[in-house]
Amino acid sequence: MIVDSHAHYVPSALLESLRTERRLFPSVKLLAEGGGTRLAFAGQAPTRPVSPKLSDLAERRKWLAGVGIDRQVVGGWLDMFGYELPAEEGADWCRFMNEAMRAGAADLAAFAPLATVPLQSGHLAARVLEEALDAGFHGAMIGTQPKGVGGALDDTDLNPFWEAASARKATLFLHPMFACGDDRLEAYDLVNAVGRLTDTTTAVARLLFSGHLQRYPGVSLIVSHGGGALPYALGRLKRNHAAHPGKYADPLEGFRRLYFDTVLFEARALRFLCDTAGADKVLLGSDHPFPIGDSAPLRVIDEAPLTAPERHAILGETAARIFHLDGCCGAHPG
Repeated sequence: MIVDSHAHYVPSALLESLRTERRLFPSVKLLAEGGGTRLAFAGQAPTRPVSPKLSDLAERRKWLAGVGIDRQVVGGWLDMFGYELPAEEGADWCRFMNEAMRAGAADLAAFAPLATVPLQSGHLAARVLEEALDAGFHGAMIGTQPKGVGGALDDTDLNPFWEAASARKATLFLHPMFACGDDRLEAYDLVNAVGRLTDTTTAVARLLFSGHLQRYPGVSLIVSHGGGALPYALGRLKRNHAAHPGKYADPLEGFRRLYFDTVLFEARALRFLCDTAGADKVLLGSDHPFPIGDSAPLRVIDEAPLTAPERHAILGETAARIFHLDGCCGAHPG
């Protein structure tokens, strides 16, 4: 069984419910512009248009069959997570999205849904996570910047969330936000090309130096896009730790607990990631259906010099274990 561990899905019923029940969330606005749909949260700037491909199940079935993927772990779209909403409304918004995701995922047997949680409140995020896991979600997808641009995952307010995730041995997929707080990224489409990587690198470096992954050992944390610059910069992180003895947690100890996806596009980069983190910590990913995602995600696996056990682990073995998927995973034919 081949498992894509990084993909996004927005149930069409969710948007339709918003159109017909506009009073459900007073701080959420649905905007129809030029034939597309945007959302705005708590008076902030509107999101990017919701891509129709996020909801197109016919296209999704065709793509999965064409690339040879059996199961796809799907989270929501980060623009819609609504971390800017007031806490209680944000919790209800996440419950609304989770209900729609669970119902929508039932329409495609390949889907394994991830929940959304309100990271603007650690207490409420813990509660919504517990509810989602009890409802059968395979984990949660979380953003790098809780409470909006500049938010940090090591904020002590989020400790209840991390405690709950650790106690439940939850798998969390960490994904960067679109807004990265750097105006230089506005040209050349650098937000996607570079900004996502720097956002992830900064967010996870804070978790490494704060000792979060040692403090909450039950969490399985997957870092998207091959971990950003973290694998390549690990030596520098270790040097920073050594230069400030006793001040920070050992980043190498935390790094060894991380998982990573394969959205790297380069076989040499994948081989380096496996050498640095271990192939048993690497999972196939596509970032489907976005243009900067990997439209042929098995190609980098086929092109990289991997052993048979490494291929087995990356293609589905590890994903089946940490996402608690039914079935036995093996190697992709050929």
